Amino acid sequence: MTAPAADDGPLPLPARWAALTRASAERTVASAPALLQLAVAVTIAYALAHFVLAHPYPIAAVTVTLSSLGLVLDARPRRVAETAVAMTVGIALSEVILLLAGQGLWQFAVTVLVALTVTRFLSPVPGLPILAAVQASLVSLMPVPAGGPFTRTADAVLGGLVALACTALIPRDPRRAARREGLKFFAAFTAILSSLVTVLRIGDQHTAELVLSRARGTQVLIEQWRGSLDSAVAIARISPFLRRHRSELAELQTMQLHLDHAARNLRVISRRLSVLGDGHPRPELAELLAGILSATALLGQSIDRPELRPVVRQSLVLVAIRLDPRVLTPGQPFAEAALVLSIRPLVLDLLAASGMPLEEARRTLPDITT
Repeated sequence: MTAPAADDGPLPLPARWAALTRASAERTVASAPALLQLAVAVTIAYALAHFVLAHPYPIAAVTVTLSSLGLVLDARPRRVAETAVAMTVGIALSEVILLLAGQGLWQFAVTVLVALTVTRFLSPVPGLPILAAVQASLVSLMPVPAGGPFTRTADAVLGGLVALACTALIPRDPRRAARREGLKFFAAFTAILSSLVTVLRIGDQHTAELVLSRARGTQVLIEQWRGSLDSAVAIARISPFLRRHRSELAELQTMQLHLDHAARNLRVISRRLSVLGDGHPRPELAELLAGILSATALLGQSIDRPELRPVVRQSLVLVAIRLDPRVLTPGQPFAEAALVLSIRPLVLDLLAASGMPLEEARRTLPDITT
């Protein structure tokens, strides 16, 4: 019996602590722009409410600003505005009930129920009614401020406006987040392609089944990339500092859309290889996928270096013109031809992701209808 590999068991405690510390440090550094934006925004909101509006305790301005901006990846102006509006509605409803019915147990219960109901009616986002109810609860339980009714509503409006202004004027450089999410996707995508090349070269059925499982996990990564890009595009529309990057972000959105399709097609190829289960090497197909792998790696680098995309297109065209099952798998069972046919949409999507129009990309594939 062979001894287990040294890395099969759990990491030693010092190594786990080191990994956790490293992850914490990376998380903090990645969030540094958001942390700075939050600190500046909440200070501005407090200063305006306290010194300009003369509100001694502008709690609503502070909480609405912080909650509207948050630390989430999606910092789109629409999301910031929705959060600010929901919290302001909760505060305003609570002040109305306080003005009409006063403070007490049943008034508190009515306040929470009304805030939850109204904001749930206004928004499909499940977390917003909770934020509104929290703010309504604070207003219902705390003493009425010296400024009189709707002082806290004014603070909430101010906090929301400050949050929106800081989204445009102190942006978190959403391009960095979009780049990070895009590179994470490419790392997973190319790793799967590399494993498929190995499967085709040596006919490793066990690896084929593992690759299929990993391929299914790419959908989460592509969705995260899409969310970060959508956020970046939305912020670039209102930020004078990011407006010049709108065309670059639009190109990346197009790339992400076609890579979403490519990831789905990669799962189809993985599934076909897993189902074949014969363990036979297929060196010609391995060579083709190796060419796709090389081009995809360059496509990932083109996030930072767009000048690489023509090279990517040339490499993929050289693969595309060979994708004829009558040439690659003559006289083979239908399953072999189906495997070649499943690679064609993958190459088509990668060509489109590199910037080639779809119709032009289709013309690079051999005609198999005759």
